[in-house]
This record gives sequence, C-alpha cells and structure tokens, in this order.
Amino acid sequence: MFKSFSSGSDLLKVGSVAPSFLAESSTGDTVSLEQFAGKKHVVLVFYPGDGTPLCTSQLCAIRDSWQRLEAAETVVLGINGADKNRHAQFASENKFPFPLLVDSDGTIASAYGCRGVFGIMKRTVYVIDKQGKITWVKRGNPSPSDILSAIGDPT
Repeated sequence: MFKSFSSGSDLLKVGSVAPSFLAESSTGDTVSLEQFAGKKHVVLVFYPGDGTPLCTSQLCAIRDSWQRLEAAETVVLGINGADKNRHAQFASENKFPFPLLVDSDGTIASAYGCRGVFGIMKRTVYVIDKQGKITWVKRGNPSPSDILSAIGDPT
C-alpha cells in the first residue's frame, strides 16, 4: 500500500537518534552526519527535484536566511536523487551556500521516511540537534522562520 506524499506516518519521531549517512555532495566532498556532532545543528531538506519551481523557491528561501542559520550554528543539507553534476549546476545557478547531497539510490530518504512512490522524495525538513537527535520534523515546505524557531533562534 502506498502512503500519500503528505502522510507523516513514516516520519522519524522527535527525540529519536537521527540515522547516520555518508553521501557525496555538490562540491565533490563526502558528507556525514557525524562530522557535525557536537558542533552544529543540522537541517536536512528532502526535496523532489533540482530546478523545479517549488524546490527552487524553497531552497532559495533558505539561502536568503543563511546568515541567521549560520548565526544559530546550523548547517543545511539539501537531499534528493540527482547526481553530483546536476546538484552542482543547480547550486551554482542559485548561489546556495550549502551543499546538496546525492541520494541516487534513495538510501538516506528511506532511512528518514522520505521516499515516496516510484522513489520520488517526499518534501520534508528535519532539524537535528548537536547531539544527533531529531528535534523537529515537518512534511512540506516550512518557512525558514519556522525552521529557525525549531532550532531555538529567538528572532
């Protein structure tokens, strides 16, 4: 039975330990969740496609709030199934200050309950604290101010 794209029944629970991952980024670096442990909050943005109108709008809104996110000791990682070259082009065109991670086989999306029908990413945002625990999750396109509030940014 397929779950709807808006269903939250497959999301990881707040308070649970975020699943570990290792992925190639749009910059060619390998990124792991563990590299931010004890240093940064992590915002994972699962989105369906590079260059599509809503995905571009969502990631550009996060880009436009980048200074506040950095001030809140936060790193953002965009994730979908596109390859490194497509991610690099999309990131460059939109001047994203954060990396986009390659999840071509859907392993990361599956671990986070974000893999939908035919492998399409379910638009979802997770906030993970510096200790590696999920502190907030929202299906859809939450505003950067909602994300910052979840991190604990008072502004």
